[in-house]
Amino acid sequence: MIRFNRVVPTVLLLAALAACGQAQGSAAPGGPEVTELRYQGSVGAVTFPELAEDLGYLGGIKLKWVGNTTSGPQDIQSAATGQTDFGGAFNGAVIKLKAAGAPIKAVIGYYGSDEKSFSGYYVAENSPIKTARDLIGKKIGVNTLGAHHEAVIKEYLKREGLTPEEIKQVELVVIPPVNTEQALRQGQLDVGTLGGVLKDKALQRGGLRPLFTDVGLFGPFTAGSVVLRDDFIAKNPKTTKAFVEGYAKAIEWTQTHPREEVVARFQQIIAKRGRNEDASTVTFWKSSGVAAKGGVIADKEFQVWIDWLTREGEIKPGQIKPADVYTNEFNPYAKGTAS
Repeated sequence: MIRFNRVVPTVLLLAALAACGQAQGSAAPGGPEVTELRYQGSVGAVTFPELAEDLGYLGGIKLKWVGNTTSGPQDIQSAATGQTDFGGAFNGAVIKLKAAGAPIKAVIGYYGSDEKSFSGYYVAENSPIKTARDLIGKKIGVNTLGAHHEAVIKEYLKREGLTPEEIKQVELVVIPPVNTEQALRQGQLDVGTLGGVLKDKALQRGGLRPLFTDVGLFGPFTAGSVVLRDDFIAKNPKTTKAFVEGYAKAIEWTQTHPREEVVARFQQIIAKRGRNEDASTVTFWKSSGVAAKGGVIADKEFQVWIDWLTREGEIKPGQIKPADVYTNEFNPYAKGTAS
């Protein structure tokens, strides 16, 4: 059974863990602001904060890598509970966490889908699966539950006429993205969710065809945002401004520089950080996927998922407004003040 709310911890747990993690990530009221930010990265990839730091856009702010994750909901939960200082996830997951009472605010958009960079839902070339109805009783591999891929899959199934009861018969299987292609080719999955460089590498090897894509359903869109805790923003306003500005400039750098230059920079960063990673996947990088310049957030990028979650019964009508969830206050591209 597919359930969106499995990814949301209780408000009490959020409050307790946030209190435990607050000392490291938030300055005392009136004291010096935090200048070292803890975060989770991605194996064999370069995140925008890492790029911003390498380009010198973060000024005196330093990043402290605490590990890797493939789950957006887990990443923003870590930020909400004070285990890290920022995290990013699908906007629907951000809304759910906010609705649960988490003291967070989205400050910049960081990933999305366009004609060059998108997520597809692939089957083997000789698979009998041709339509959404063929997915009843089948397994679809996703990186995590309660996030981008679950929302897209459920929207696709609904648009194709499946009933809620039929949709429940489509099984979502959590699998690390790096293992999705192999599981699909070996028949352990009927459909595999592939995006970014993993998709490009899989398609280069042949033998797969798309059933549908997220950009085909929604058109180009920014799908996820980076969040900070409310208390972090209140206690570290200068750090917050510098961090978001640097982040935005890093996004804009990838949006305006040749692909070859971006790839070369990513390879240099991976080599310098010494995490014993394979840097070959970044050679498949095509675009940021972020719709707006510098990651500026638009109301519609949250409203579409608020409406969807309301229809699904996951949140109450009127419970959340876009303004409750995000701010462009710190993004220089929102007011045209970027230098």
